[in-house]
Amino acid sequence: MTGVTLNQTIKRYGQTQVIHGIDLEIEDGEFCVFVGPSGCGKSTLLRMIAGLEETTEGQIYIGAREVTHQDPAKRGVAMVFQTYALYPHMTVAENMGFGLRMNGVAKAEIDRKVQEASGILKLDQYLKRKPKALSGGQRQRVAIGRAIVRGPEVFLFDEPLSNLDAELRVEMRVEIARLHNEIGATMIYVTHDQVEAMTMADKIVVLRDGRIEQVGAPMDLYRDPDNKFVAGFIGSPAMNFLDCDIVDGQVTHPAITQPLPVPASVPLGLSRVTLGIRPEHIQVDRSGDTCTVDLTEALGGVSYSYLLTSNGDKLIVEEREDERSKQGTRIGISIRPERTMLFDPETGLRLR
Repeated sequence: MTGVTLNQTIKRYGQTQVIHGIDLEIEDGEFCVFVGPSGCGKSTLLRMIAGLEETTEGQIYIGAREVTHQDPAKRGVAMVFQTYALYPHMTVAENMGFGLRMNGVAKAEIDRKVQEASGILKLDQYLKRKPKALSGGQRQRVAIGRAIVRGPEVFLFDEPLSNLDAELRVEMRVEIARLHNEIGATMIYVTHDQVEAMTMADKIVVLRDGRIEQVGAPMDLYRDPDNKFVAGFIGSPAMNFLDCDIVDGQVTHPAITQPLPVPASVPLGLSRVTLGIRPEHIQVDRSGDTCTVDLTEALGGVSYSYLLTSNGDKLIVEEREDERSKQGTRIGISIRPERTMLFDPETGLRLR
């Protein structure tokens, strides 16, 4: 197995540039997830690695081989798409072995590889069925099996779980993570769902407008984001942001009654900052009255209360006590100062 390296890769459609000089190193055997909002360029970047999109400038390496302008079939990659793309008239075994058969591989070798892949994916009992007799999750496993039998150096996944219902998405997340642990291949996975990214990745690449915002391990991005965009995108529910004033050396907001001294990272002369705080780092003060409970989502062991502050800002608070906030009531909040983050309100960059 091998890693993937992108060196100043650029993609243009005519005069429109959509990928802006991406530099990225994906290690051998790593599970790397490209995540970001719709239109950020994550699928385009994946297709450039696969060779399905021409790279305008820069270089792409798979292992030590430069593959920038190489034919997709010669790159040593296998791609799993959002749609299963199975042949309806073929059995599961025939679908999985079709690529090898087209390449002239001996039938005995095809059968061996199909049996090996079906064992990994627990498809043995379905090998003689046709796709119409399978569930959505089983069809996606067949599509993954078709990729496995090719023995690629790198697996590419383009939003493979988007067509599945919520329960199957969770099941297939576990299946793909288990597959990665079992075969140890380099995998690059595209999703807009940051929960998928957090639960599956060794490394997350956060993209916006064709540029990398930050690269790191899931919990590193969660705990130590470089900017407001990454802080708000990674984590569910999202981080809360409050526009605060700086008055007499204190960060102030109508909903926060405790003192928050201005840290040394805030430039002199800055009069406003954006304060970030995650829902689990806020506690409800039932004796206070700085916020109104707009809505409470009770999810069993945890609830999320959506609050409105006196100046109209919105907050999400995680509650785990037996007593939960009720819609329409007035409450206060207390925060953990060491868990707050400050951002420049103009650039969005973290004030560290």
